[in-house]
Amino acid sequence: MKKAVITGATGSIGHALIEKLVAEGIDVTVLYHRESQRINMLSESEHIKRICCSLDEMKDFVPSEADCEVFYHLAWAGTTGAARNDTELQLKNIEYTLDAVELAKRMGCRKFIGAGSQAEYGLCDKPLTPDTPAFPFTGYGMAKLAAGQLSRLKCRQLGMEHSWIRILSVYGKYDADNSVIKTAVKKFTANEDAEFSKGEQLWDFLNAKDAANAFYLVGNDTQHNESIYCLGSGKAAPLREYIETIHKLCKSRSKTDFGAIPYSENQVMFLQADISELTRDTGFKPETNFEAGIKELLD
Repeated sequence: MKKAVITGATGSIGHALIEKLVAEGIDVTVLYHRESQRINMLSESEHIKRICCSLDEMKDFVPSEADCEVFYHLAWAGTTGAARNDTELQLKNIEYTLDAVELAKRMGCRKFIGAGSQAEYGLCDKPLTPDTPAFPFTGYGMAKLAAGQLSRLKCRQLGMEHSWIRILSVYGKYDADNSVIKTAVKKFTANEDAEFSKGEQLWDFLNAKDAANAFYLVGNDTQHNESIYCLGSGKAAPLREYIETIHKLCKSRSKTDFGAIPYSENQVMFLQADISELTRDTGFKPETNFEAGIKELLD
């Protein structure tokens, strides 16, 4: 891979993926949202080309070059709160994904890689595999599932390779401010008391740099087409243990109230990825354990 395209570049994985691609000497074309508040956070590099192209503009976008190789589609509208069940918005996301496939073809890409989600599965009490039955209960999960299936079909029709990576929980320095990891770090470093759920849910956290490496490896792979992968660390621990680790590393004097926040409706109590197929096909192995990842975040 010498040239790649990416949407959703300012998110946690997008940011880390750009850093990984640039480090590998790969030229990256970033398609960013017209109203993006975070685009200026990207590093300046001769390997990065920025083009203003929102999701609703991809359908009619005419690229100036057609020699790219891999298209990473990470952008998605309405990932949190009530927007997850906004049916019209989530339907648009499916359309935008198909628009992205067609744009990838116009840009000369041989491969389209989409960002799926554990939300495609719904509730499950076993490690998630590509073959785990999918029963999403949110509009977001339903739309992700449909987008993955339809983009695979569209790639087949256009003669492109396709991969769909179902992401579990990724953390890093470019997380949204309201993520559970960022919230804990901010409160603990400020010695502020913090409230959480009981924290009994078993969770699988993966560092954003490791997630970016997985996307990079899938992009470089030319042996496996129409692949679905689950992306996580492959290990799960109680959420409370993660939070207590952060508290200890922050050397915080704050108090933590576990159980102050009730579980949400349809709370996912078990989340773990089976990464064996991803490892088999690409050689991917997580390199940053949770404690090391939090230390790096604090630094």
